[in-house]
Amino acid sequence: MIDLQKICRSFMVGDQRVSALQDIDLHIAAGDYVSIMGPSGSGKSTLLNLIGLLDRPSSGIYKLDGGDVTALDDAQQARVRSEKIGFVFQSFHLVPRLTAAMNIELPMILAGVPPAERKQRVADLVANYGLEDRADHRPDQLSGGQRQRVAIARATSMHPAVLLADEPTGNLDQTTGKEVIDLLEVLLEQKVTLIMVTHDPALGARAQRQLHMVDGRMTDE
Repeated sequence: MIDLQKICRSFMVGDQRVSALQDIDLHIAAGDYVSIMGPSGSGKSTLLNLIGLLDRPSSGIYKLDGGDVTALDDAQQARVRSEKIGFVFQSFHLVPRLTAAMNIELPMILAGVPPAERKQRVADLVANYGLEDRADHRPDQLSGGQRQRVAIARATSMHPAVLLADEPTGNLDQTTGKEVIDLLEVLLEQKVTLIMVTHDPALGARAQRQLHMVDGRMTDE
């Protein structure tokens, strides 16, 4: 499913080159539940962004479903991202002026899904995530837990094979955070590959595989 070979990522900060990822070799099979843990600055989010095709490696090869996606241009990567990858972020990243239902529908509009199909998918997702009475509300009218449920519904609207969650409970209280993780883990029953970045060891321990990073390197599993 996901195959990273000798992946490196470096940035220029002033006149110095900083290595965010160093020689990452990683294989994640379809349906795996993986947590990525480590201190701030260890490269966790950089790795997640790279897997999600939001960033490119400085060197190395990234294969997704057997195809080398590092060789694709920006438009081709955007299409793969739209068709195969969903994202859930700590800060939700909802469009403020759009209602919950419109936020959920947005990826389908961008992907050219026909209106009737979009309407049905939105209705199903709103029902599945308990948002029936909040569908016409904007993000600033929703609680943190409701916003994250909208974000998960949006992330799954295109039926992605891979779901990437970057600190999905970071802005939530403990009870609401557990509810959000329970919702994410239900997706495993649909054979979705779930990859989660977290600072929380207890949360990370729920995954089938735990990856640990320090200074841009995998230290153990």
